Amino acid sequence: MGSEKVNRKFEEAVEFVNSYSEPLPADLLLKLYAYYKIAKKNFDNPGSKTPLINAFKANALIQAKNISRKEAMKKYIELVDNSIRKAK
Repeated sequence: MGSEKVNRKFEEAVEFVNSYSEPLPADLLLKLYAYYKIAKKNFDNPGSKTPLINAFKANALIQAKNISRKEAMKKYIELVDNSIRKAK
């Protein structure tokens, strides 16, 4: 998949998740969070006021730290397609 197509599909997947109204499992949300942060090159500290949530988010980022920006986008798209859209 070319970079432009990956970018477009990633943005569509992000929009889909942002408009999704059903509750999602925490482990799925953490993976999406990590892939999104890597894809957007945003390595700011997690912004939750709850230390435990920040710890889970930091752990998710650590687990995904060795993937490229493009790979993070692909994994995000794959998670959305296989775990959310497929379940609908």
